[in-house]
Amino acid sequence: MHPLEESDEDDVFRDEDDKSSKKAKIIISAPKVDQLELLKLEIGTLVYPKSYQENTPKEDQMLQYAENFRRQYIYLYPDRKPLLLSPLNECRVEKFVSTTLRPTLLKHGELYNWKDCAQFVSDFLIVDPLDPIIDVPAYLFSPTTVLKRQKGNCFDFSNLLCSLLIGTGYDAYCVSGYAVKEMCLVDETREICPLLKESGQTNKEQEKPPMKKYAVKPVRELRSKFEMKQEAKRQAEEKAEEETKQKELDDLADLNINGTNDVMLGLRVHCWVLVLSGKREVPENFFIDPFTGNSYETTNERFLGIESIWNHRNYWVNMQDCKFGCKDVVFDLGDPVKWEYMLPDSDNSQVVFPNSYDYLMDEVDDDDEKELERIFDMPPSWVQPIVIPAKDIETRCPKGEKIIQYKKANLEKYAPYLNIDGMVKRLIEYEDIECTSFVKVTEWYANRKDMLEKIERNMRTRTITEHFKNGRYMAVKKHIYRSSEPETDRTLKYNSRLRVDGLVSRVETPTEMTEKFKDRPDFLIYRQAIFAKRMRKVRLPGVFQLNYRTMLVREFLKDRTAERKANELVISVYDTDRNDKAKEHRREQMRLEQEQRMRRAEEELDYLAPFLARLGQPRRITKKVAMTLRNDCLTDMKQRLIDKANIIQSRFEKEAMELQSKQQWYQQNQIFMTKEDEQAYLAYCSEAMFRIHILEMRLNKHKETAPIKYLDLEEKIRKDPRLAKKLKNC
Repeated sequence: MHPLEESDEDDVFRDEDDKSSKKAKIIISAPKVDQLELLKLEIGTLVYPKSYQENTPKEDQMLQYAENFRRQYIYLYPDRKPLLLSPLNECRVEKFVSTTLRPTLLKHGELYNWKDCAQFVSDFLIVDPLDPIIDVPAYLFSPTTVLKRQKGNCFDFSNLLCSLLIGTGYDAYCVSGYAVKEMCLVDETREICPLLKESGQTNKEQEKPPMKKYAVKPVRELRSKFEMKQEAKRQAEEKAEEETKQKELDDLADLNINGTNDVMLGLRVHCWVLVLSGKREVPENFFIDPFTGNSYETTNERFLGIESIWNHRNYWVNMQDCKFGCKDVVFDLGDPVKWEYMLPDSDNSQVVFPNSYDYLMDEVDDDDEKELERIFDMPPSWVQPIVIPAKDIETRCPKGEKIIQYKKANLEKYAPYLNIDGMVKRLIEYEDIECTSFVKVTEWYANRKDMLEKIERNMRTRTITEHFKNGRYMAVKKHIYRSSEPETDRTLKYNSRLRVDGLVSRVETPTEMTEKFKDRPDFLIYRQAIFAKRMRKVRLPGVFQLNYRTMLVREFLKDRTAERKANELVISVYDTDRNDKAKEHRREQMRLEQEQRMRRAEEELDYLAPFLARLGQPRRITKKVAMTLRNDCLTDMKQRLIDKANIIQSRFEKEAMELQSKQQWYQQNQIFMTKEDEQAYLAYCSEAMFRIHILEMRLNKHKETAPIKYLDLEEKIRKDPRLAKKLKNC
């Protein structure tokens, strides 16, 4: 089934006009809302380049091959859905789907990894579901238009992501197929938030104690190992049973919310990205969902089938059975039995002919094969280069904010500096699947002057935990408290390596304070202070300790209260858009440079400026002043011409004397000189004669031009409007 077989298939189509006429046509119903009119409303009327508005002869030839390929495909497989081969672009021009990809390597380091590229695309674009969702789209816009529109369907998402991945060196492909309802509609209410997964893994890693080489062996536990195994087995069974019950409750609640089973399972069209192993040290093939940026194994049950895949070089149709999803699909694109390709590709296609067809290979000579490869070469992309400004990389989400609903959690993302307090992310964890009562709120911050990095508010324990980055005053790393009032329970953890006293933590209660130290020269590791009760009338020594203690909890709390009210953010000096001081400094520097340039230009243009300054900048130029200026200018010009001639003459005489001295030395020592010395002498003479010749030419030229320059200056002075009237009769 190749475009080369056009003549045979055309005979078949002509013989069966009545039966195959319906099959030979793809009827794609127009969308209810005109996509181009909607595009004009969103981004306005754009002036598109010539490549967007018309096809080259090579593109027209490619469309003919694609049309022949489509006719053969629907004749041989009438039960399969139409392929996405030549959709319309934003100018209503048919373009082959592979030429819509534009491999691009951007200068931003944040988009060099596949995970960062996928996350950027999922955050930057708004999901526009397919309509109808059971058919491939009639339009496929260019990645540049999708970026300007900042909205697209799954094919637009995948087209942009695949262009970026191919540009960064990945072996990436767009995949047209079918997926589950949650993936097609971007419903992540059944998925656990990735941040919760990462935090769980981090906690497990932190629970592992560090291994010490010379640690003392622990005391042997005098318990039966059999009983311990049985107890562990019982606890595991109870935990599994509890998880099963919880899952059943969640499924039941989800069923009550979303309804019964999906009746359209396997019919919803979806497009995603396939990354094959080999390039960029990718060990195994995997899928990327462009809506979420998450990666999945190729055997994941969320992907229900594949119709075709393509990249910027070729187009392949899946010939494998997908009744069990994609878990049995083999992604060996060089196997023509499993993947039907459109164009012969020397890199991937490894066509295997049976022994009985050897005579076909003999009939094709080398010239014909080279001609076929040249004809079927993929046309270059018609899309303009993809450009993403640094501001869009920073802003990410549309209007700088995005909300994602997960299972028992909501994730809010914000652009830096969008919120006055510097919050860039917020995760709200709920107790039930309906998300009615929350149990924990975690907020992430950036660019805070107080080095605040994260705040955790636990509703069950009624505690607030503040996390700080390195560089915080007093090297505070974590602050755990319930109330901001003094003399309440709180825990402060410090970075002991940044403190002189080696303080690790301080735990305070209304009655006592406990401190732990590390790596102190006096070997202090633990200190506890117990405070006496506050007395109303009698002053006891304990009261002083309590006041001293209160003075220490209050200094820190006072600073934190002021910092929360101020919400000061740090702005880099290189961020000229936000840094007002840097902006004002830059404007002042530009103003000073402009004034200096203008002053320098005026001084260069006004040849009388130094002579006027010598006369004290007279307000009025009299005849006497004019005569003085004329004589000074001419005298200065004459002296400069004489000085220049003298300099050239002195250099000429110096070179001539050095050459004469060298020649005398040669006459005295030529008998004892080696061949190398003679060559060095001849080279020196050649260079010296060249320099003498140049100086002689410069001196002669200066003698010729000096009178002309003098007369030109005299004429310029006579015609100067400031001096002309005064020197008229002179």
